[in-house]
Amino acid sequence: MGIGGMHSTMCFALDGVQSPLFWAGNSKYSKMATIKAFLNEQIGSALSKVAGIENCNPNVITASKPEFGDYQANGIMAVAKQLRQNPRDLAQSVVSQLEELSLELVECYEIAGPGFINIKLRNTALLQRANLVLADPTSLVTETRSPKTIVVDYSSPNLAKEMHVGHLRGTIIGDSLVRVMERCGHNIIRQNHVGDWGTQFGMLIAHLQEVQSQDGEDLPQQLSDLEDFYRAAKDRFDSDEEFANTSRLSVVKLQGGDPEYYEVWQQFIEESLRHCEAIYDKLNVTLKREDLDAESRYNDDLGNIVSTLESRGLLSESDGAKVVFLPEFIGKDGSQLPVIIQKSDGGYLYSTTDLAAIKLRSQELNVDRSLYVVDARQSLHFQQVFAVAKAAGIASETISLEHIAYGTMMGSDGKPFKTRSGDIIKLIDLLNESVSRAFNLVSKKNPVLEEELRKTIAEKVGIAAVKYADLSKNRTSDYIFDWSTMLSFEGNTAPYLMYAYARIKSILRKEEAQNFDTVITAMEEQEERLLILKILQLSEIVQAVAEDCFPNQLCNYLYELAGLFMKFYEACPILKADETTKNSRLALSALTAHTLKVGLDMLGIETLEQM
Repeated sequence: MGIGGMHSTMCFALDGVQSPLFWAGNSKYSKMATIKAFLNEQIGSALSKVAGIENCNPNVITASKPEFGDYQANGIMAVAKQLRQNPRDLAQSVVSQLEELSLELVECYEIAGPGFINIKLRNTALLQRANLVLADPTSLVTETRSPKTIVVDYSSPNLAKEMHVGHLRGTIIGDSLVRVMERCGHNIIRQNHVGDWGTQFGMLIAHLQEVQSQDGEDLPQQLSDLEDFYRAAKDRFDSDEEFANTSRLSVVKLQGGDPEYYEVWQQFIEESLRHCEAIYDKLNVTLKREDLDAESRYNDDLGNIVSTLESRGLLSESDGAKVVFLPEFIGKDGSQLPVIIQKSDGGYLYSTTDLAAIKLRSQELNVDRSLYVVDARQSLHFQQVFAVAKAAGIASETISLEHIAYGTMMGSDGKPFKTRSGDIIKLIDLLNESVSRAFNLVSKKNPVLEEELRKTIAEKVGIAAVKYADLSKNRTSDYIFDWSTMLSFEGNTAPYLMYAYARIKSILRKEEAQNFDTVITAMEEQEERLLILKILQLSEIVQAVAEDCFPNQLCNYLYELAGLFMKFYEACPILKADETTKNSRLALSALTAHTLKVGLDMLGIETLEQM
């Protein structure tokens, strides 16, 4: 069955020959090379041959305007400069070499400017590939030829408190990346490196024991509001020296393995995790309990980390603490910046735990890439930890340690987003507010819908709006949180894309659209061609996101795809066209809907059949 469960007809090649150009070594749809990868390979080979230089990079990109063709090879000038040749002459030699190959994918080449090669693709080849995807929808996103084992460390709340708005970006950016990478065929290990250890837990345990002895309430009642509970414990810690000493003693007993304290700690962690999991469920985030990578997991190995650093001659003492100085980290005053490994009181820091985690990921999990989706303000910390791990041999020779930094969500005043009173906003409150606003919006736009249906739509639209508003921004930038923009049905927003999908599905539900063959037979209009080409470029975008970790590239692609469909819908009659044309355009509509759904799913956004 093809897309949408319609009757599917295989259409391997409209010119009567199954072209090998789409395959990456075998005949499985999932192994189809992307158009860009195929062109890079073919043009790179031709460039290397005429230049006499191995592994030339033709730098194939998508053309910025249709008049420049479909793709453009920009790498000729760099090679010509190296050879001290005229770039247009070199480009002509490359084109002559390519024309001898008679690639079925390419209709023609054109040399432009100082030596660009514009590439126009053959319509029959585009139709062939689109119909292969219609026949097997899983082939829409090409799997990588070299799958990697990748750890993605994301979300990472502190279990002493409820999740707040500061946890939103790391959680949803990380989740979109794991979805994208899994779709590419990589082996993904999710790691939720939660804070569940340290001084604050001694404080909380002491307060919990005190409250239990006073009123006898059960744990869920006491911790129904984690933030209030934490604030009360912190007030006691700051104002009562005896309580503070009890808290410190609680930490010692906890970390020493005292069964009574360990049991209380476990109860607290369990209740805290329930709060987190409620957020993950609401956000449609794929983190599960088995993905926990708690700080406490590494407690027994922290001494070994110190011993390793000592044995490598990397440890120094500074004010009683054990630290590492590396020459590349210099402060503004010219002094070396320390990486503190163990405090003077014997306690450990995040850096020590992070080194233990790198050791596990390198030596036991055999990871190729370890990604840390963490606030940009932690950049120096990760630079130092990665450098120490490499210098000490804790990190393997092959592991790539990458800080996937993101900026801050700001309020309209340009400051970090908080309540009017200055308090940090609980994430659950933000999400509930978005759903409430979405319900009012849906009710205003479509009041005749049943209330339960409006609630269902509002739940998905409200959550999607918050997520997409974040993911559509360059992750390294700060951004202004704006309700009116994110919930708009116009512009690059989740409601716009969800509506575009629902609109296509409403067309496909109409009586005149039933029982069509899922085959695209023609693309006589420019709008049809542009739409098909855009659909076939999804894999290229997905691979770029998997490599560079910028989900906004996928958001921009989906927004452009939806815009191209709207232009196609306006310029090309679907249901009123003749039977053959109607069938072809319905198939193209179904393929567009499938592409939108797949793309939104990789962002963690659920689609709606009706809005």
